[in-house]
Amino acid sequence: MMRSTLLVFALGAALCGQTPPRPNLLLIMCDDMGWSDIGCYGGEIPTPSIDRLAREGTRFRQFYNNAKCTTTRASLITGMYPRPEGGLLQQNMVTIAEVLGDAGYRTALSGKWHLGSKAPRRPIDRGFDDAYGLWDGCCNFFDPNQRDPKFKGARVRHFSDNGKRITRFPDGFYTTDAFTDHAIGAVKESVAASKPFFVHVCYTAPHYPLHSFPEDIKRMAGRYAKGWFDLRNERWRRQVEMGLVNSKWTLPATDRRVQPWEKAREYKWQERRMEVYAAMVLRMDQQIGRLLKCLDDTGVAKDTLVMFLSDNGGCAETPGGDDVTREPGPKEWYTHCGPGWAFAQNTPFRRCKSWMHEGGIATPFVARWPAAIPAGKSTDQVGHIIDLLPTCAALAGAKIPTARGEVSLLPIDGKSLVAVLKGGERAGHPRLFWEYARNRAVREGHWKLVWDRAVKEWELYDLHADRTEMHDLAAQHPERVKTLAAAWQAWARRTGVRVR
Repeated sequence: MMRSTLLVFALGAALCGQTPPRPNLLLIMCDDMGWSDIGCYGGEIPTPSIDRLAREGTRFRQFYNNAKCTTTRASLITGMYPRPEGGLLQQNMVTIAEVLGDAGYRTALSGKWHLGSKAPRRPIDRGFDDAYGLWDGCCNFFDPNQRDPKFKGARVRHFSDNGKRITRFPDGFYTTDAFTDHAIGAVKESVAASKPFFVHVCYTAPHYPLHSFPEDIKRMAGRYAKGWFDLRNERWRRQVEMGLVNSKWTLPATDRRVQPWEKAREYKWQERRMEVYAAMVLRMDQQIGRLLKCLDDTGVAKDTLVMFLSDNGGCAETPGGDDVTREPGPKEWYTHCGPGWAFAQNTPFRRCKSWMHEGGIATPFVARWPAAIPAGKSTDQVGHIIDLLPTCAALAGAKIPTARGEVSLLPIDGKSLVAVLKGGERAGHPRLFWEYARNRAVREGHWKLVWDRAVKEWELYDLHADRTEMHDLAAQHPERVKTLAAAWQAWARRTGVRVR
């Protein structure tokens, strides 16, 4: 019934020259992955499934997140900039699942939530019919109930199946695979019920701890023996050839936390870190391939919008320190990539997760919808995660409410991307804003004002000429700095950001 109905819609739309109505929606987000890690953004890691999405759909060159797990997820779910006062997910905010559920969609979450593990902030309290996965920020990939007591901040995590906590996991369990299994089940149930679906898949890969299967690690063995500087230069050359970046931009030489490869300790251990990280991305791509096959097998691929992005840039955090006795890969140890590899993961940009330079907030974003999106297109139209809720609502024919029951809702900040997805342009945001941990930014057109908490002064960049942010123009344009800084301050007051 569902496939025949969708076919009638598609034929009618084709005759009228219109976009087919009410696509299924599959929104995939990974965790702590750099801008250049996947093949279609210049990476060497084999990612044929994600590359296929780009080849058969649209690739964005300028799409943004919030540089951090929690704030990005809050914006994606609510279509709003983060409101730190009162919690990132409040009762006076509508969620994407609530909007789509009201429009008749079956809604499911598979993977990381990170916006609350207790009512009323669980996904099952906020519009998801079905939710399985990690309610916290990170966990052991092979056994989410296992922790490493020597790893700073490690604790037993909240893993749940529709509110029922899970503490035992079978042999061979791996979160990336388990999240995919659940998402495939949600798709099949929706198709069987002849209902459109919104399935949000939130992989924890490649967030630390670095855990992967030996066979996947073996595929990347020896690939990173030349170190992070060589990898960064290699990716840069590939990006230039692909037309992703402007060859006239200056490739940043280093980050102050990154030491020369020649001075790195324990080369084999350093190589192993990136091999495991790459294996995690590779495994995730394999699982995305399973999702795409499910869409093909159930006959709904043509009428499903699939989107893929990352929640922030590559991560330079070292919460457990650089302990070379801990082997990256097996479940016994929690390890991480560190600043050297994060520096390469975010090629060609400066900085990384939690910072507001492009390396922290720029994300890959690809979208495929065979019935409506032209294949093989790249766009320089600027998008932001706050735009995903209004985009999905517009495609679903859903109304964004101003109240739920007796609760008045805050208006969303996002704007629909439908025109861009269809191959056109839109009137974008007059300005975009960011803040996390005293790092700040505002973008107006091609101008971007950035505050680095380590520098403690505003920097101004022309992103058309210098998206790698190497030439600070603040001294040449003091009035523009003043105007944009005042705009950021006004936004901070409106959203409840504490200025320190």
